[in-house]
Amino acid sequence: MTPRDIALCASFALILPIGQMMFKAAAVYGQKLEGPFLCKVVQNWPLIMAFGWYGASALLWYYILTRTPLSTAYAFSLVGSALVPLMAWLVFKEPMTWRIAAGYALILAGFFVTQARA
Repeated sequence: MTPRDIALCASFALILPIGQMMFKAAAVYGQKLEGPFLCKVVQNWPLIMAFGWYGASALLWYYILTRTPLSTAYAFSLVGSALVPLMAWLVFKEPMTWRIAAGYALILAGFFVTQARA
């Protein structure tokens, strides 16, 4: 992988948990709205922004896959997924148990194993 490919994949790994935080913020905001579900969706501006964020991230993912093997790029997306519970704990004060922390530490360890040069 070139340094540019690594930077793209690392950026994508950060974009994923930010999107998840946006969806959680939209869910919190949506609980304050009244009316039928579809009306809540249309009125939920954080949700609309989250959809836009994910649309843009899908385009970035497509671009990354034109340059990098899926098996390599996907390892970076797992790092992004492992950041979600940490960010949820920091931003939304969700519980962080030792089991959650250990599980995601294993994901990070797996990333380093898959990316190590032989």
